[in-house]
Amino acid sequence: MKRLLFFILLSLSFSAICQTLTAYHDKVPQGYNFWVSTPKDYDSLHSDKPIILFLHGASLCGHNLERVRRYGPLDALKMGRQIDAVIIAPQNPGGAWDPKRINNVVDWVFDHYSGDTNRFYVIGMSLGGYGTIDYSAVYSHRIAAAMALCGGGNPKSYCGLNELPLWIIHGTADRAVGISQSQKVVNAMAKCGDSPRLRFSKLPGVSHGGLARAFYISETYDWLFKHRLDTPDRPVNQDYDITVDRLHKAYKDIDRKANHLIVHNNKPSKSTNAKEDDSQPAAAGDSQYHTIRRGDTLGALAKRYGTSISTICSLNNITRTTTLRIGKRLRVK
Repeated sequence: MKRLLFFILLSLSFSAICQTLTAYHDKVPQGYNFWVSTPKDYDSLHSDKPIILFLHGASLCGHNLERVRRYGPLDALKMGRQIDAVIIAPQNPGGAWDPKRINNVVDWVFDHYSGDTNRFYVIGMSLGGYGTIDYSAVYSHRIAAAMALCGGGNPKSYCGLNELPLWIIHGTADRAVGISQSQKVVNAMAKCGDSPRLRFSKLPGVSHGGLARAFYISETYDWLFKHRLDTPDRPVNQDYDITVDRLHKAYKDIDRKANHLIVHNNKPSKSTNAKEDDSQPAAAGDSQYHTIRRGDTLGALAKRYGTSISTICSLNNITRTTTLRIGKRLRVK
């Protein structure tokens, strides 16, 4: 009896500290394959956890999602770093990150996972640093804060970057992507006007690969989490700093016994089944559903799915004044 009780308690203890990591292949048309990590006490219906989008560098490009776990937040979780957030980690098959394709993945995750969309953050390194700048320039209205590590940028307009808290970090000893690439972004932002929400840190002697240690320190996530999309004027936080010394000690305060991952690596499908994707248009005659997330309104849903508020109300037996509960599925067609 004592032995049975021991194993029950051990099982409960193990499940309480597990993070769940799920792979998605061919799930989002005009998107990317991607991972989603959920924290240990995640509530799939009513979570208020922040959401982090991680964009990797060129060395992790390809068609094998396992590569995306080689460094970055997913690897930090495996090592024991506690990151209390839903993490989206797409894989770029090659070439520059496409903001629209990234956003298609983000939309799908927002529709199928609960979380606080007022605390949606973007962080990327190298090629992912470019992706962070390019995505943030277009979608600054939905990002609470962004951090671009040793990258650059190629957006059509840099002006949107002035609208959100943005921390650009680059090492002076970077031989792969020169610090001048980040400086070009800063200069382009200045041409759009004042940049009061920008932080630009030049870390002396830090190489390209050395900056990857930023994913393993708590200050990175603490800084991101200090920002909210609905904060008036959206000021940039100055309380946290990422220094050369802190990067050198990145792994010393990680408890490697404190975390466990449950990994669901879904097998790639031969073709995408559009009916399984709530965020895509339904074929004529097909029912279509939407999972409510924070900020959704009947008017916005009607516009998005090409229908009317009265139609949605009729399909779901609700009224225009019904409270939309996060996590509830509504039929929209």
